[in-house]
Amino acid sequence: MYFGSSYLLILVLFIVASFASMGVRSTFNKFHKVRNMRGLTGAQAADLILRNNGLYDVKIEKVSGYLTDHYDPRSKTVRLSEPVYDNPSIASVSVACHEVGHALQHANGYAPLSLRTAILPAAQLGSQALWPLFIAGMIFSMPQLINIGILFFSFSVVFQLLTLPVEFDASSRAIKLMESYGILSTEENGDARRVLRAAAMTYVAAAAMAIGQLVRLLLLNRGRD
Repeated sequence: MYFGSSYLLILVLFIVASFASMGVRSTFNKFHKVRNMRGLTGAQAADLILRNNGLYDVKIEKVSGYLTDHYDPRSKTVRLSEPVYDNPSIASVSVACHEVGHALQHANGYAPLSLRTAILPAAQLGSQALWPLFIAGMIFSMPQLINIGILFFSFSVVFQLLTLPVEFDASSRAIKLMESYGILSTEENGDARRVLRAAAMTYVAAAAMAIGQLVRLLLLNRGRD
């Protein structure tokens, strides 16, 4: 019963996550073809906001890949993928401003971002150590190892949950910044909201997957008793 329900839960969440991923790619590709009225590239929009907010110590770098954009608080660097960095589209500017939103969070001491950054090493360790500990615990009949593995993985779940307010807040900041600096027109801002909303759904799906995986582990462990 536990095994069947846990696998079904993960399957459903995997399907939801897949649709969310396809949705963000489809929305990004759609508005990546639409040039913004000011003709600003993602890098230019990011630079404009950083300078106007006095964040002269934050760097902007181009990185390879597709939708690999992120902000690194350790090096104070906004990293933009090639399709975002050089392209003057609505989608590119939206994504770039979202990442700058993280830089502003960092500068303002936004608590959820600080906490998420602090638990990142534990979250990474939890993801890596989970299955070796879980399998070893089952093979050697050592429930302590299984419990430790589940405890470690819990940090990954907390990390995913903290990601939600961090990402939602960054998107909210991005919309306000694009409006206040006239980076996009009122109509274009509506399209930007669609891009960022689609991206947000991937984080919701990832958090749901993490919670589902934790529930599955607890059910599997309970089924051993």
